[in-house]
Amino acid sequence: MPVALVTGGSRGIGSAIVTRLRTDGWAVLAPTRAELDLASTASIEAYLGALGAVDIFALINDAGINPITKFTDISIEEWQRVQQVNVTAPFRLMQHLAPHMTARGGGRIVNISSVYSFLGRAGRASYGASKGALNQLTRMAAVEFGPSNVLVNAVAPGIVMTDLTRQNNSAETLESIRLQVPTQRFAEPSDIADVVCYLASPGNRYITGQVIVVDGGLSLV
Repeated sequence: MPVALVTGGSRGIGSAIVTRLRTDGWAVLAPTRAELDLASTASIEAYLGALGAVDIFALINDAGINPITKFTDISIEEWQRVQQVNVTAPFRLMQHLAPHMTARGGGRIVNISSVYSFLGRAGRASYGASKGALNQLTRMAAVEFGPSNVLVNAVAPGIVMTDLTRQNNSAETLESIRLQVPTQRFAEPSDIADVVCYLASPGNRYITGQVIVVDGGLSLV
């Protein structure tokens, strides 16, 4: 039974990923914030130390924060927190787990990025910058770990109908954006989970270093 570590697995896309993996027969570690606080370097190190010899085949970095703040109003504290949770924490988890995957013959890493790593939108400067950095981190890791059969990819969702999406956008805003999407609908969390779980599986034997956009064509218009 393969083992996956999924951050941000308690809601939204992460929850759909956890459900899909378990349905497919995986053992899934989905730590809560009380177990693994990605905003805290000490918490990350403590969690990694506690993992011990757990044989993790797939790491899925889903957890992230997305404050909406006007560019000129972003505080250095907010900026640093977003980069810590969205970039530094995935980096540290990858840095720790990839060598263990190498020692066991390979593994898979999937980072959850965003269409806003490519597109501009008001209020998303810190978030978009963090996801752009995560894209490049994905590519660099893919180059270094590819010879060891550790395949590293990112999935960049468009608008996904989660509680956070509804919280951050008015109904009017969502309807305006929906009409721009060629498929005329937003993604459900399961739409993203299907792609992520394939990339994380042993069935993915040759895809690495890619940022796969799953947005219903939003980034085309």
